[in-house]
Amino acid sequence: MKKILLGLTLCLGVTYTYAQINSGKIGALTKGVKAFTVSDDELKSYTKEAVVWMDENNPVCQLNDKDKTKRAYAERLEKIVAPIKGYDGIDINYKVYWVSDINAFATYDGSVRVFAGLMDLMTDDEILGVIGHEIGHVKLGHTKKAYKQALITSALADYAGSTNGSLASLSNSQIGEIATQLTSAQFSQGQESGSDDYAYKFMVDLGKDPAALASAFTKLGSLSGGKASTAQKLMSSHPDSAKRAKKVEEKIVKDAKKK
Repeated sequence: MKKILLGLTLCLGVTYTYAQINSGKIGALTKGVKAFTVSDDELKSYTKEAVVWMDENNPVCQLNDKDKTKRAYAERLEKIVAPIKGYDGIDINYKVYWVSDINAFATYDGSVRVFAGLMDLMTDDEILGVIGHEIGHVKLGHTKKAYKQALITSALADYAGSTNGSLASLSNSQIGEIATQLTSAQFSQGQESGSDDYAYKFMVDLGKDPAALASAFTKLGSLSGGKASTAQKLMSSHPDSAKRAKKVEEKIVKDAKKK
């Protein structure tokens, strides 16, 4: 299979071959963007179209897939996300990318994409914790801010020197940059902490053990020991995983004493 253009391949001991995610040039998706005045509805529209392009240009595991192994990934994610439906007003659409990168992301339009490499690494509850963290970035406005900045930065050359903030047409390469931003957005320490807290409450509210969130961070932290390249996207946007795992564990102990 093809390899996604983001990140590197991780075998994880399986005998089949994954694709590698493709978020390169987006041919037909050329949009006008208002300098510094992109509306919320515009952001959702641009995000949705970028995700649609990624879905069309990357291998997706489907519930009706003829390949039993790929179908199993779709069925597993369906089971994992079942408790989320209706939580906190979340209206999500979700898919598994048949790619080896260890990653997952949620976008401003409500799209959640989980990569097969991450699913091989983690348990169901650990995956749910990671999804909760990513949804936290959306619900807390972090994704909106990061994506808006990506639009502005990518299109900046087009309207540099403009005095009226007129529409600027994004080039294919700029759209490619924005698609990449969807899967590897960088957040501040404060934003990461806020999203961790959201994920913790998310797990508790769903009746899941938040220790799964800590163990997910622990696994990511272990990959940084000489293997960071195999998970560079998720690791780059989730630094200090070991410290964050400890923080979750301390919160679990603290909450247990309150009971």
